[in-house]
Amino acid sequence: MAPGLDPVLQVCAGSLTVADVVLAAVPTPFTADGDVDTRAARRLYRFLAGVVDGLFVAGTTGEFPALDDRERLALIEAGLDAVGPDRVIVHIGAPDSRRAARLAVSAVGLGATRIAAITPFYLAPRRDEVTAYYDRIRQAAPTAGLYSYVFPERTAVTVPPEQFASLAEAVGLAGAKFSGAAARNVAACAAACPGVKIFSGDDTDLAATLRDGGAGIISGRASAYPEVFSALAAAISSGSAQEAARYQAEVTAIASIGASIGRVKEALRARGFDSMAARMPVGVPDEATAARIAELVTSLAPAAA
Repeated sequence: MAPGLDPVLQVCAGSLTVADVVLAAVPTPFTADGDVDTRAARRLYRFLAGVVDGLFVAGTTGEFPALDDRERLALIEAGLDAVGPDRVIVHIGAPDSRRAARLAVSAVGLGATRIAAITPFYLAPRRDEVTAYYDRIRQAAPTAGLYSYVFPERTAVTVPPEQFASLAEAVGLAGAKFSGAAARNVAACAAACPGVKIFSGDDTDLAATLRDGGAGIISGRASAYPEVFSALAAAISSGSAQEAARYQAEVTAIASIGASIGRVKEALRARGFDSMAARMPVGVPDEATAARIAELVTSLAPAAA
């Protein structure tokens, strides 16, 4: 049983809703020639819509730095069409606020009601510049729920809890995703910002995230093994310690293979999804790892798409 599971079951049993507990950070399907395959994306989105609570489209797992604006908006439109705006958080973040704001306007024009933006990256911004970045997005898309996305290992930008609380108040954040080292701040930020939905990019212990006040997880691996993560959330909600322990063990087995986008795409290939090439270096698994992934898919997700 995962550490901290019993307290979560005691607190959440009967009260945890299924909405927004497990969101899949969806990879972008690319053909062998490197083209975005929107048809394959729609198929993947529809499949996931029947299992997880929602999608996070065009984020890190979606290789957003390698997408041009037209491609990102095509994926956003596909996600909105496949599962509806209430179940999609679309990522419009960019190194600069001008581009992010432009993407936000376009995404809202397509029907998006929830938008996320990674912190400005590459050139390390001051705190006031981070706030100004999100404020420009907020002004460009005032009706959308705005989520910050903090991932210091990818951006070299840290947002400690006291800064996050100030940012959330200043720009009216609806929520946030904390990945990498930032995931350790879920509890502090949730306590400081009641009403702001805090998601963790660390999918290894959903119970701990919920215990810490997080809303749920946004998980790349949930794109490939959605049944396992959703079953874990359902077990926690029902208060079944035995079932929760079972599915937590399965999550731990999945996590033991590693978190690279290449491994997520390999699992999706094993499940029957084509167009799972990549544009960026994503940690393509070696033969032995690919075999382990195939075994996991067979044992944990036998119903191929």
